[in-house]
Amino acid sequence: MKLLKNFRLILPSLLLIFLFGCNNNTDSPSQSDLDSMSRISVRLVDEPGDFDNVFIEILDFMIKINDDSDDDSGWQSLGEINQTVDLLELTGGESILLVDAFELPPGMLSQVRLVLGEGNSVVIDGESFDLKTPSAQQSGLKIKVNHELEAGFTYNLLLDFDVDKSIVIAGNSPNKILKPVIRASTIYASGKIQGEVNLQDPDNLQEVIVPPSDLQIEASVMVDGETISAYVDESGIFVLHGVPAGTYDVTITPDPESDYLEKVVQGVVVVNGEITNIGIITLELIPGSITGSITNAGIVATATVMVNGEEVSDETDENGVFLLENIPVGIYTVTITPVTVTDPPLNSINVENVEVLANTTTTITPDVTLVP
Repeated sequence: MKLLKNFRLILPSLLLIFLFGCNNNTDSPSQSDLDSMSRISVRLVDEPGDFDNVFIEILDFMIKINDDSDDDSGWQSLGEINQTVDLLELTGGESILLVDAFELPPGMLSQVRLVLGEGNSVVIDGESFDLKTPSAQQSGLKIKVNHELEAGFTYNLLLDFDVDKSIVIAGNSPNKILKPVIRASTIYASGKIQGEVNLQDPDNLQEVIVPPSDLQIEASVMVDGETISAYVDESGIFVLHGVPAGTYDVTITPDPESDYLEKVVQGVVVVNGEITNIGIITLELIPGSITGSITNAGIVATATVMVNGEEVSDETDENGVFLLENIPVGIYTVTITPVTVTDPPLNSINVENVEVLANTTTTITPDVTLVP
């Protein structure tokens, strides 16, 4: 039987083009940037103290990366803060964000420095006292951290300000001295999702192939309304960096002009500080369709194919035309069975070796004539 593949199903391609277009944000950092950088956020919390208020003026926050020296070289500012904070409002789980997701190269975070201004005071029994800062700490309090920052992860640095130990009251003297005692702890604030994408081989449907280098395939998750995405590499591997702990659906989207279907992997659990490997995801070829006609005027017939053990069928219209849709790539036998009762009755006919290609409608030619 001669087969003519005469037109493409363009709707899936148009939909994917629309989705890619809507997700194109030229202002966002490239995936290579996200892969090579770490991110750090800094929060300040407080242990309770026996005071009415403790106000501290925070000017800046600085870090040292890959430098464990004790001198003043190598310090990097994460941005001026210039904010006065009442530490006693930061108890009971409350905190204040000093630095939000600052990007920096991976490496050993050896020290941090909290730079305070002179506008520090304590309120005791309703009376306010200025807090004097020792000259040795006026350049900023240095805190040892020694935590390795890995590329592609986000970290939370928590500064725990111990008020009771930080304020020194010298007997009956009106002098109140601020000698900050702060503990620093660094925790992961994100994880990663890793996977591998293969393609159904169009020449051997039982086998898979590695995506060719010229086929762009994107993996993505939605996090609080924002998209985290990455393209697969030449080995079919992708890694989604900076994904906060939670459960996500990972969407694998091939180039809209390819012959492959998008696939969603549901319920992927991410743990902060860990890599979640979702294994191999195989993209299947876009289904095709089969169409044909019967020549018998005034006769209604049903065309049927078996797909994965189930029947897919369609009745002929007033012009004798049928259309079998969403047929996976493969070779099929189409059975055409008369519905209209005639005398003598017409017999069913099998059209064998009908080949369905990806995203293509295959037309059976010549038209079929049902005979007694």
